[in-house]
Amino acid sequence: MHPSVAGDARIGPGKSVSIEDMKAMILAAGRGERMRPLTDTVPKPLIPVAGKPLIVYHLERLAAAGFREIVINHAHLGGQIEKALGDGSRWGVSIRYSPEQPAALGTGGGIRNALRLIGAKRFLVVNGDVWTDFPLETLSRDPGGDAHLVLVPNPPHHPAGDFCLAGDRVVNPDTRERLTFSGIGVYCPDLFAGMVPGVFALGPLLREAVTRGKVTGQRYAGAWFDVGTPERLAEVEAFLRR
Repeated sequence: MHPSVAGDARIGPGKSVSIEDMKAMILAAGRGERMRPLTDTVPKPLIPVAGKPLIVYHLERLAAAGFREIVINHAHLGGQIEKALGDGSRWGVSIRYSPEQPAALGTGGGIRNALRLIGAKRFLVVNGDVWTDFPLETLSRDPGGDAHLVLVPNPPHHPAGDFCLAGDRVVNPDTRERLTFSGIGVYCPDLFAGMVPGVFALGPLLREAVTRGKVTGQRYAGAWFDVGTPERLAEVEAFLRR
């Protein structure tokens, strides 16, 4: 978690979200190797956090922010995710699934594979293995460029960060404060133009778009956890108990 829990969401350029026509995607296809043996029998998005599956926190926040159509990809034990969440009506949303078989396609490949369900408009993506109180309703609806990223102060396990901010423009690391990509971003389908179906990561695509000056961003210093290990899972649960 970051030192500050009081958020400082800075709204990017463009209209703020009143998002009923924007689709959202939750990335939920990872194997969760670092969470084993928990993930040997339960997919990581369904691991309980303070008594509630991790992915349910995302569904609740998306619904509260006005999102109504959600796509979830899955691979490892994906049938459990579909059985647990169903059509999403319990949360006031509609869920469609993007299965990845025989193996996960990576962050970039998974998004590209789901574009058939997302369509041609800008869309939100949230990593399924993070917990945050980031106010999704403050995201820019049409930030321009290929992507708009939420960046957070570097956690202890990632001290070097990923990017810097120059105003509302995301830039490659320089002498400015380095920040970590939170796993929350708004993307234009054009970001994936030319990418053939298959396994690939999102990171290289983002770095190339950043180099071209096509990515905007905002800094958030509220609660954010990368729930990638049992130790970090315990940190989230301790935070929520407080």
